[in-house]
Amino acid sequence: MAIRVLIYEDNENLLKSIQTLLLFNNDFDVIAAMPDAVSVKDDIGVLKPDVVIMDIDMPHSNGVDAVTAIRTINNDLPVLMFTVFEDNENIFNAICAGANGYLLKKNFDQIPASIKDVLDGGAPMTSSVAKKVLTFVPKNKSTPNEDVESLSAREKEILEYIVKGYSYKMIAAETNIAVETVRSHVKKIYKKLQVNNATAAVYKFNQHN
Repeated sequence: MAIRVLIYEDNENLLKSIQTLLLFNNDFDVIAAMPDAVSVKDDIGVLKPDVVIMDIDMPHSNGVDAVTAIRTINNDLPVLMFTVFEDNENIFNAICAGANGYLLKKNFDQIPASIKDVLDGGAPMTSSVAKKVLTFVPKNKSTPNEDVESLSAREKEILEYIVKGYSYKMIAAETNIAVETVRSHVKKIYKKLQVNNATAAVYKFNQHN
């Protein structure tokens, strides 16, 4: 079954390029493309996408705010930020809001691979963005030690694999458990660490260590 993709992008020419890129691949189905994210919560409920590609700067709406809105109704839907902005503030805010990946528009050809990566539990990012992410420190009321120490032995083991960049399938193979079991553990890890994505979880783990 094709991956259902919902796109938020106000640049019409770029949008056509993305649609063409995805439509040439039978693995993807672009179910809708919106020029803004004003109705994002209704869109998610009606269209039921498998993944969302989200611009940041759009008329009448902001992509980071849209991710925050999505997380109030769906904490599991993968959201890939797709933007020209590569400053620390936008990257940090997007990740804290719950974005699962961050791609720059100049690298739009990476979208197909990034969609598959994020659906497999990865956190795809343009390389220049990934370097900046390493400098971030998450803001949280509780200490990293308290949060990480609350994890079970199995959860810590899975988190260590996430830190190493393993996908859910790779973790399942290494630990001899089902992929869905890995997903269940990851959800519990996120809840205990009070984060929304793998990147933020890695932050806390690195702080702890």
